[in-house]
Amino acid sequence: MPELPPVPTLLATAVEALGGTPRKGQQTMAAAVAHSIDTKEHLAVQAGTGTGKSLAYLIPSLRHAVQSGRTVVVSTATIALQRQLVDRDLPRLADALEKPLGRHARFAILKGRNNYLCLNKINSVIPDEPADAELFDAFAISRLGREVQRLNEWASDTETGDRDELAPGVSDRAWRQVSVSARECLGKSRCPFGADCFAERARSESGQADVVVTNHALLAIDAISGIQVLPEHDVVVIDEAHELVDRVTGVATAELSTATISAAAKRCAKLVDEQETDRLEGAAESWHDLLEELPAGRWDTLPGGASSVLALIRDAAWNCRTALAPPGSSAPQGDPEAAAARNQAVAAVEEVHDSAVRALTTFDEPDPAARRDVIWLSADEVRGVARRSLHMAPLSVGGLLRSRLFGTATVLLTSATLQVGGSFDGLAVTWGLPPQSADRAEHGADTPERGPDPALANGAEAPSDSGAIRWNSLDVGSPFDHAKSGILYVAKHLPPPGRDGLSPAYLDEIERLIRAAGGRTLGLFSSMRAAKAATEALRGRLDTPVLCQGDDATGALVRRFDEDPETSLFGTLSLWQGVDVPGPSLSLVILDRIPFPRPDDPLLVARQRAVESRGGNGFMAIAANHAALLLAQGTGRLLRSTDDRGVVAILDSRLATARYGTYLRASLPPYWETSDPEVVTKALQRLTGTAPTPTSG
Repeated sequence: MPELPPVPTLLATAVEALGGTPRKGQQTMAAAVAHSIDTKEHLAVQAGTGTGKSLAYLIPSLRHAVQSGRTVVVSTATIALQRQLVDRDLPRLADALEKPLGRHARFAILKGRNNYLCLNKINSVIPDEPADAELFDAFAISRLGREVQRLNEWASDTETGDRDELAPGVSDRAWRQVSVSARECLGKSRCPFGADCFAERARSESGQADVVVTNHALLAIDAISGIQVLPEHDVVVIDEAHELVDRVTGVATAELSTATISAAAKRCAKLVDEQETDRLEGAAESWHDLLEELPAGRWDTLPGGASSVLALIRDAAWNCRTALAPPGSSAPQGDPEAAAARNQAVAAVEEVHDSAVRALTTFDEPDPAARRDVIWLSADEVRGVARRSLHMAPLSVGGLLRSRLFGTATVLLTSATLQVGGSFDGLAVTWGLPPQSADRAEHGADTPERGPDPALANGAEAPSDSGAIRWNSLDVGSPFDHAKSGILYVAKHLPPPGRDGLSPAYLDEIERLIRAAGGRTLGLFSSMRAAKAATEALRGRLDTPVLCQGDDATGALVRRFDEDPETSLFGTLSLWQGVDVPGPSLSLVILDRIPFPRPDDPLLVARQRAVESRGGNGFMAIAANHAALLLAQGTGRLLRSTDDRGVVAILDSRLATARYGTYLRASLPPYWETSDPEVVTKALQRLTGTAPTPTSG
């Protein structure tokens, strides 16, 4: 194939065709991505909002795919970005670059199998057994029935079977009635609907595509399972890369509850001897009794009696598994409906068995800092029903990512937020990459200004592989002039936040700021309790509307907020990262406190302790980095276009007074800073036209 035009030429062609204007940061990033693909060196790029990073990585990716004939995988953390790429960016690029590339570029979206409607399941009469007692509530059952009926009707109309295309959506319980996991699937050759399978069709299309768009969860499944889910590829682009570790951790986390064990037993009913299901049900009852006696929290050792009950669960689940279909044997041919029921039962008991084994073997390692997993017991209440579950999550995913991701393809990571404390190392070491700051140890890892210890999340040195894995980093900046467009106000005069909710001084400060802004406020709170308390208090004190997350669907609330400049919107974590409202409706972002992880978060606390056990600064490596990323994401809600102006107000005085404050502020955009309330009040009044009219004397 003749050599294609270079990336700068393709980028200029695309920008002109799309009616855009050249952007220096976009050009720099595109050239760096192209260089990394050519040299096979990994690259981390921080690209601020408005850079146009999607085009900066898609154009080199399309060129490489067309030139080499190899697929490029693009992974995102959110559905919104997937839709932007597949519905807008890639179609427009394929049209704009058809002539210089020599053909129309092909692209596809690929998700996990359980995101697609299963034709065999929807045409069978085998219902899923409800795992939660709440499903026996008459109202819940009737709602579930209505949703399943709508799904049946939708099955006749949909061309993709993709859950995300169903509007309005349905509950997870309803979707489980019409979908299967990879373990439960009969396989294309054995399924009577295999030729028309939505999931198989999506996978087939992805195998012919130049660019395949997927999500971090499926990327993790592909890496963890060892089973090829994604098509053959040699380049992976990870957008929203600041989410990667959390998403991979989520996929690698298991849960063992009374409900999951009982559900597995019910699936086995009528398929194995009653004696085997009775043993599994008995194990579920023993598990329930044990968990009821234990306090919620992390397990540093196996509690008394846990070992014998877990062994009982393990053995009972394995006996059912063997009775269903001995491992290694082929499943009997015949009735597809019966085969599907058997597959679902096998998947359920295997999950129970594997979780019990995982919990038992974790404690074979006596040193908690050296264990592969962190285990904790949670106690929640859902609609009045108590739920106690054992959770198992990896202490670190760095080694997994290093060997299964960075060791198999060229990886390009990008986000608006990748530097914490002014360095890429904080995130890089959690990805399993060696730190770039070779002098870190010499200066001491405990210095807040220098960031976290150069180790994996569990405190161990990143595997060197004789230095075989190399990576580069680049900050292409932002098209925004932060110092002229925004003010960072730290309310230094307020007392440090306490544990008893928002103090009167905080509520007074919020009221004063919102009045000065004339509404136009996004309030980001560290907990839903704080968001609701602030909403209740401020609704009685302001004459402008205040919306609260949970009043309606989040998307609907954001639209209402965007449409009415006098409206304020309060909420918690999803709003810290998911709100994109350019223009005059958003002139003030309020953060109630530094978003440190909860002190009782078992996984983060275990990771922090592991770093400390190896001589590092666990607080800085885990808690401060967690807070820095969220702060950067939250403050990034303010400027969404080059015309935006406004204030970010952080009410937590520790950002100005604590030793770690310098490190956290180094992670934020370079706004003009002040701690003077009068300066901020007058700036907001001038900006939003709310300054009082002077009276004539």
